[in-house]
Amino acid sequence: MVLNGSMDFDLKDFLVFSSMAFSTIFFVVDPIGLVPIFISMTQSDSPEKRISIAKRATAAAGIILVVFAICGKLIFSAFGITLASFKIAGGVLLWFIALDMVRAKQTRVKTTPEEEQEGIEKEDVALIPLALPMLSGPGSISTVMVLMGQAKDWLYFIPVFISIFLTCLITYFMLRGAQYILKYLRQTGLKIIIRIMGMILAAIAVQFIINGIYDAVKMYSLVI
Repeated sequence: MVLNGSMDFDLKDFLVFSSMAFSTIFFVVDPIGLVPIFISMTQSDSPEKRISIAKRATAAAGIILVVFAICGKLIFSAFGITLASFKIAGGVLLWFIALDMVRAKQTRVKTTPEEEQEGIEKEDVALIPLALPMLSGPGSISTVMVLMGQAKDWLYFIPVFISIFLTCLITYFMLRGAQYILKYLRQTGLKIIIRIMGMILAAIAVQFIINGIYDAVKMYSLVI
């Protein structure tokens, strides 16, 4: 199968990219790690309001990620940033997130203790701090931008958008049933899952950095 009259469509490569896009976005957003925080922030709210907060937070986060995914190349051009440098920066950022996940700690890349306390005290936490910066923070934003930059063809954009949608949908249902998840998995179960996700994310972060260094060396060798 040929796309755009010149590029051969590699199904295996497309499936690998699709699985990487979903796993990376899902692990960075980390809805499982957000469960205890969501419960603490909405403990005084009614079940109906908690559902409303979860719905609006995930919808807003999805919109933010889609906007940055679409506008990524414009941002690169506006600031004179190469994709190689952004891959390296994004990989380093993901590494720190993964490191906190492996240690079962709430990453400071997403939010600070002050922001969490402010969220607990706020009447409505859907947009700030849940949607931004917890769900669509620097890590997830840089991830979707790098993935879009790695896309070999327009067809590769589709898995990124689908991954954003599925991640937000799964996150909505997890936040909606946060109390039940915490009840059955308990803190120990949640930490085990988060650590496993952190290990996988760390490997993806290293791969981002390796790809970025390779692209940078290739680009500058051609210039020289």
